[in-house]
Amino acid sequence: MKTLAALTSLTLATLASARTFTVYNGCPFTVWPAMFTDLNVGSATPAFTTGWQADAFTHVTFSVPNNWKAGRIWARRNCNFNDPNPATQCADGGCNGGLVCDPHTGTGVPPATVAEFTLQGDGFKDFYDVSLVDGYNLPMRIDNNKGCHVADCPVDLGPNCPAQLKGPFDSTGFPVGCKSACLVDPNPTNSANCCSGSHNTPATCPSSGVQFYTYFKNNCPNAYAYAFDESSGTALWTCDSNLAADYTVTFCPP
Repeated sequence: MKTLAALTSLTLATLASARTFTVYNGCPFTVWPAMFTDLNVGSATPAFTTGWQADAFTHVTFSVPNNWKAGRIWARRNCNFNDPNPATQCADGGCNGGLVCDPHTGTGVPPATVAEFTLQGDGFKDFYDVSLVDGYNLPMRIDNNKGCHVADCPVDLGPNCPAQLKGPFDSTGFPVGCKSACLVDPNPTNSANCCSGSHNTPATCPSSGVQFYTYFKNNCPNAYAYAFDESSGTALWTCDSNLAADYTVTFCPP
């Protein structure tokens, strides 16, 4: 039987090996945040639910393992969880599982702005980004408490979204999303817009070959605008893992 001192030491060690993540809804309306871990990459998962309701201007805080890999956080808009179809239960971002996303298949229905994290990655660095690869549905920012770079897409890309990409729309006709060029490509398995098939390397899929790349990148230069956007130098951000940074994901940053 463990002594109180041993249990206390174990608790302190557990706390020391975790980060604090905060997810804040800065939007003046309710959203339904979601979280997913690719269990094919790593087994460590945050100590929190994979889906919840976030009323306007509210936040949640939870612990994330130091070695969280291939993690994703995003928000869903205009949801009705009486609808069992993940493709239609939310205007965008819906996932298998309903309110609480399935831990194995609940990756989210695009378009959706996604915060991506791999902690303690190559070179003992945290890697993080705001991704528009799956399109856009809300402005987003990733902050940290150690002075590492901010990743963000602070602009509402819906209203001025190119016509081919605009939508879905809410009941008033307002665009609550902006699709990526890949999502509307008629041949997504072999497409420059998707960096797929014969275009599946950085050399064969330069940003110049991706339709509407400049719309996303010019408006959100600190975000990941397409699959191989690392070469822009302003897509994928890092923070020394020794700093053990805590992170804040904000929807609709001021």
